[in-house]
Amino acid sequence: MPVDRKPEFFRGAQLKVGIIGCGYVGLPLALRFAEAGHKVTGFDTDPAKIAMLNAGRTYIEHISQTKIQQYVNSRHFSATTDFSKLKEVDAILICVPTPLDERREPDLSYVKQTAESITPHLQKGHLVVLESTTYPGTTEELVLPILEANGMRCPIASGAASEDIPCDFFLAFSPEREDPGNKQFGLAQIPKVVGGLNPPSGRAAQALYGQVVSRVIPVSSTRAAEMAKLLENIFRCVNIAMVNELKLLSLRMGIDIWEVIDAASTKPFGFMPFYPGPGLGGHCIPVDPFYLSWKAREYDFATRFIELAGEINTSMPYHIVDAIGAALNKQKKSLNGAKILILGVAYKKDVDDLRESPTLKIMQLLQERGAHLDYNDPYFAQLHRMRHYNYEGMKSVPLSAQIFGSYDCTVIATDHSVYDYNAIVDGSKLVVDTRNATRRVMRNRDRIVLC
Repeated sequence: MPVDRKPEFFRGAQLKVGIIGCGYVGLPLALRFAEAGHKVTGFDTDPAKIAMLNAGRTYIEHISQTKIQQYVNSRHFSATTDFSKLKEVDAILICVPTPLDERREPDLSYVKQTAESITPHLQKGHLVVLESTTYPGTTEELVLPILEANGMRCPIASGAASEDIPCDFFLAFSPEREDPGNKQFGLAQIPKVVGGLNPPSGRAAQALYGQVVSRVIPVSSTRAAEMAKLLENIFRCVNIAMVNELKLLSLRMGIDIWEVIDAASTKPFGFMPFYPGPGLGGHCIPVDPFYLSWKAREYDFATRFIELAGEINTSMPYHIVDAIGAALNKQKKSLNGAKILILGVAYKKDVDDLRESPTLKIMQLLQERGAHLDYNDPYFAQLHRMRHYNYEGMKSVPLSAQIFGSYDCTVIATDHSVYDYNAIVDGSKLVVDTRNATRRVMRNRDRIVLC
């Protein structure tokens, strides 16, 4: 690869793009670059995923198998576990998980391992972009030193004086904005925030992403881009925490919080509706506040407001379990020994995504209190061992008009569109609805407990 590669190179036709991590973020990004005419290689450590992709098959519900087949057949997309092939690409995009550990502190082991996997194969002129959500400073403090261990340099710099600073390779941060199941905003329509480690790196990343998204939003540094992503998700976390707290208060006061939100939403300015639920799920919103609060301690700063929001949302599964116990108690039944059917284990409706799903915590708490559980989810025929939970061997039970009556309680944990909520209420002895999914059900309202 040429030593004197300029940022403008990445505006070129049919670039070779390597994407590390073929999951909910990396795979859609890979297909978008392939759609734009570039040659894309997906890298992953899971041989089963690689085999499926190269066979033109999908393992993510909302990603079209036809599209994968199209780009595999046209040779615009392939996948591999062989990281030595990174030498052959022009740009390397990192899309790996950034979870929390058991102490709810940032776990950057996947980012670290990925950077270490890149280093032996890093070439002069490469553009490396981290997309994984993380705290401000990760690109500079963690990724850069690992990449520079091979002797090449990408200086940290900003401002007009550094516009043409020489770089052996380019390094940037551009946070993913993937929203699984969102049919209104696809990757191509969502503006992309980009921050370079220095101006040439920023321009290189802008040139690359400008080919696949409608608009690129440049910011002054990788730190600014990292903070922008956290702000987006902490904004949602804090507002959801507020409405969850208002829900708990409204329950005590005998007020319908859903009616209140609908009424407030009629204001045409200055109000944005957020909705309560059984807790936060997904790959970002439950995690991001803890990333920032952890990093803030390095600066002797307590993010009290953000930490409080995280605590409220983390506590919601406990509230749901208490509500189930109270509802059973009114029917002279004990939670210990009760047969309970959980509807929906995905973290939100109509997606096959379990990441940080609050339902998994609710199930754990119910089992610890002696309940006997079954579940149904049209997107998960069976469950498996996960990072913090082990439901291996547990299978989704088929639904019928008669099955609901065989359980002491039916819990609506995820409001999938395919569920017949009239049939659920008609057939169940007791329904605990955590999503207000039964709001249009008029019959047998006395069987429904909203929580």
